[in-house]
Amino acid sequence: MARLPYITSRDQVTTKDQAAFDSIVASRGAVQGPFTMFLNSPELAQRTAHLGAYVRFEGSLDMRVRVLAAMTVAREFEALYVWGAQTGGARRLGVPEATISAIRENHSRGVLPEDAQIIDFTRVLLRRHRVDDVTAKAMLARFGNDEFIQLTGAIGYYSLLCMTVNACELEAGPDAEVLKV
Repeated sequence: MARLPYITSRDQVTTKDQAAFDSIVASRGAVQGPFTMFLNSPELAQRTAHLGAYVRFEGSLDMRVRVLAAMTVAREFEALYVWGAQTGGARRLGVPEATISAIRENHSRGVLPEDAQIIDFTRVLLRRHRVDDVTAKAMLARFGNDEFIQLTGAIGYYSLLCMTVNACELEAGPDAEVLKV
């Protein structure tokens, strides 16, 4: 059970905060997942939704790269809701089960090298809080400056989501894959 009230309807926020609620519904179709918690702070919810729209849908970073980073962040934070939300998207994008399993089981064996590069970069950044020069140069060569920053920003965005769902004890959705921690 979540630690904060689930905000899922417009009448749960003050009149001055209904625009924030409406903008989240407009960008996502509904208020769900972490945003049911974020809306306990409507201004933060609106700003987070704006960033999330760019990170998830508008940037030029390849969707497969985004979902690999998101799943890796979810695994590192043991964030049940985010993991469950990302695995379905990964499968729709054709991410092999072996890759999903490798992320779940915390290794990179059997993962395509280009996917392992994303997974390993994300893990190193989250675990060591920085990356070495060799890793940074390889990522810059692959992505260029803009997408290098987009990837790093996506890792930060998903870290924010994971910390929020973990602090609020938001559980995975009913049909989501369960991450055993």
